[in-house]
Amino acid sequence: MKVTILILTLAAVLHTGMAQVTTPPPVDKSPMDMSYCPDQYPLLKFQGKISTPPNARVIYGRPQKDGRTLFGDVIRFNEIWRFGANEATEIEFYKDVKIDGKKLAKGRYTLYCIPTQSNWTIILSKDLDSWGAFKYDIKKDALRVKVNTVTNAVPVEALSMYFTKTNTGNTLTVSWDSVSATLPITF
Repeated sequence: MKVTILILTLAAVLHTGMAQVTTPPPVDKSPMDMSYCPDQYPLLKFQGKISTPPNARVIYGRPQKDGRTLFGDVIRFNEIWRFGANEATEIEFYKDVKIDGKKLAKGRYTLYCIPTQSNWTIILSKDLDSWGAFKYDIKKDALRVKVNTVTNAVPVEALSMYFTKTNTGNTLTVSWDSVSATLPITF
């Protein structure tokens, strides 16, 4: 009797384990990435070098230039852009901030951009968990800031976003192909 129960139990466990085997989805061409402010926050926390929450983090899809003409072609001037690939880019502030002197409450926001040849309008939206900019709604804007762009000395293959410390706070730099822009943030 004990042997029969043992065999039935093993069969049930093996059957349950086999039923859960799945094939993972294919690797995305535009992998998701994350940048923290301060830089390397999770590592600093692990090493015991920081005990306070981070100031901010940005989560974004990293599309590749891949030989394409980006600004003015793939990313059209004067049209809304999701600021990355796939899911719309999200930024989270862990405390109230000022962006270009304008107050913004702590929380999560979706980042959008309207690029032109000389500047970008960066939009922080209250609409979260979006795909692309297909359902962008101007009524959900929390803040809009116009920033100038600069030409990169060396083209950047994969869209990159990172925070840099400044005398007055930090900047979020967005760089891709031959263009970069910085968003000033005061914590």
